[in-house]
Amino acid sequence: MIDLSIVIVSYNTLRLTRECIESTLRGLGGLSAEVIVVDNHSTDGSVEMILGEFPSVRLIENATNAGFAAANNQALRVAVGRHLLLLNSDTVVLGDVLDKSVEYMDGNPGVAVMGCRVLNGDGSLQHTCSMFPSPLNLVLMTLGVDRLGWPAWLNRYRMTHWDRREEREVEVVTGCYMLIRREALEEVGGLDEGFFFYGEETDWCRRCGDAGWGVRFAPVGEIVHYGSGSCRSLNYRRDLLLSRGLIGVNRKHGGVVAGAATWVVLLVFNVSRCVGYAARCAVRGGWAGSGGGRVSHFARVSMSFHTVWGRGTAGGL
Repeated sequence: MIDLSIVIVSYNTLRLTRECIESTLRGLGGLSAEVIVVDNHSTDGSVEMILGEFPSVRLIENATNAGFAAANNQALRVAVGRHLLLLNSDTVVLGDVLDKSVEYMDGNPGVAVMGCRVLNGDGSLQHTCSMFPSPLNLVLMTLGVDRLGWPAWLNRYRMTHWDRREEREVEVVTGCYMLIRREALEEVGGLDEGFFFYGEETDWCRRCGDAGWGVRFAPVGEIVHYGSGSCRSLNYRRDLLLSRGLIGVNRKHGGVVAGAATWVVLLVFNVSRCVGYAARCAVRGGWAGSGGGRVSHFARVSMSFHTVWGRGTAGGL
């Protein structure tokens, strides 16, 4: 069994996927590893690029867009690593983070899932890893009080006042860089394919935690995550998919009441943002520019919010 299986799901991100694979292969160091790319029916030449430029990469081609969870599961079923890394196609691996991640997991046998420090494209910190997105935590986000510096409890959900420079137990590791131990995968199973896009990594971490495994952030190194590489064309539908994932994961782990409460909180979030940006545009005397665009965005999300109760595919969004 090799040290590490790296799974990358690609969907119309040719340039980003190339950069991701290049940085991954450079970052392997002395690890025994495999790179598996699952392409979700890209139409931008991604498949041809991978076949032509990266003969060492194992490519799985899908005839349709199977979604993030299902595509990752395809690779997880054939991967042979002691540890398995879900890596977004819009990321760049920096330094020896892969080697240090495997070293960390080998030294902490009680940890099932681990995340590392993540940077934005401009080098600023990306606040990955969080608490579970419960209705209470989402209320704090909706009210905006999670941005206050005090008391620290208000910042509990996204942990934005933590600089990610020390090890910490968390409830959710973000899926852009998510390392899982094979023994944990075999115990809790793969990603729940009822989540098409968003929510699946939160559910996975919750299941690992419920099974007694640790979910951990460790400052073993850094990656760059550009963000939204595969869903930029979705526009407002991206937020609908995100809302569907949040509602679905609360419904699965907290029941119908928790799911319904999450639906209400997120609807209030989107309506309040629409109203707030509209008021700002009215005061400033103009709808042109980003302000008017935000009003339109949140208005479209709010008007389509009746579609997000289910956990299934993106059909109709």
